[in-house]
Amino acid sequence: MAERKIERVLRGTETRDGAGVRLLRVFANREASLFDPFLLFDAFGSDDPDDYLAGFPWHPHRGIETVTFMREGDVAHGDSLGNSGVIGPGDLQWMSAGSGIIHQEMPQESPKGVHGFQLWVNLPRAEKMRDPAYRDAKASEIPSVLVTGGEIRPIAGSFDGVQGPLTGIARDPAYFDAHLEASATVSIPTPVAHTAFAYVYQGELGSVDGAVSYGPGSCLLFGPGDAAVLSAGPDGARFVFAHALPLHEPIAWGGPIVMNTREELEQAYEELDKGTFVRKRGRMN
Repeated sequence: MAERKIERVLRGTETRDGAGVRLLRVFANREASLFDPFLLFDAFGSDDPDDYLAGFPWHPHRGIETVTFMREGDVAHGDSLGNSGVIGPGDLQWMSAGSGIIHQEMPQESPKGVHGFQLWVNLPRAEKMRDPAYRDAKASEIPSVLVTGGEIRPIAGSFDGVQGPLTGIARDPAYFDAHLEASATVSIPTPVAHTAFAYVYQGELGSVDGAVSYGPGSCLLFGPGDAAVLSAGPDGARFVFAHALPLHEPIAWGGPIVMNTREELEQAYEELDKGTFVRKRGRMN
């Protein structure tokens, strides 16, 4: 086994997005080449309604997938395909924008605040203009795989032969929610060619030698290898872990739209102006 080393640690930048939602932008366009095919990772969350109630009103996406995973609170959503609903604690929404979708994500006031993550995954050039699609999973649908001193919950992809509930996703990425007790160690197998990262949201996590541990808000990008071996600190660790095969394709980034060329971006925004952006449409609630 070739153990993946922690190659880089990012701590992100606090900012506001949407109509004013406070969040930690862990990585985005400046780091996208390092995290290929992952484009962006946001950790949003606050106990103050003023930090989240403005939400993310109707906005477009093309060429990417957005993955929203809730820890606390509720987010009401709707899209141009006619999908709508509420994502609650532990729930997940995986949306493939494909050729174009318009959607909204509106956090609801909660006594525990609203806390969660959003991950963007790039679509391959050959699939950027496919029909948009939507998948979701309730917390109760996500299986738990017990490991020594903890558990791994596969959301997409599989761990130890247990498949997560979200399948049929471009490039077959893996996305896990993990919990380790104090000083516990876990080995997470990964195909050698895949990009892999972890984001710590509680406790401390580090390499198995224990030389350095990283606390909440730390994003760990791993170097090459076929397994990430991670050890929790004295208070345990909770983290998400993702891996996928990189695309090695050019990126043309224009806000919520990510294509391969500037010409494709210009075409997308021209279609937005003309009202022809959405190729497949349902009823927006």
